[in-house]
Amino acid sequence: MNLVYDLRMTETNIHEAKTHFSRLIRQVEAGQEVVISRAGKPVARLVPVTGPRQPRVLGRYRGRIWIADDFDGPLPAAIQEAFEGTAD
Repeated sequence: MNLVYDLRMTETNIHEAKTHFSRLIRQVEAGQEVVISRAGKPVARLVPVTGPRQPRVLGRYRGRIWIADDFDGPLPAAIQEAFEGTAD
């Protein structure tokens, strides 16, 4: 994995992250991204939470989406065999 470094990103190891968690949270609150690594390999990323989620609106896509009547019907034999690994 290649990381692109910029001034808004800090990389730290797990031990340092546990020891200085509050400081890292303050950095994230200030807009920085913190990458946590184990043995030099990035394994996690702390990022600021982006604004509140918008509530889901039921029926938003009414009239825009079409589902076939046989959507949940049996698959054609060739496709079923491919899923089961019995196809030639």
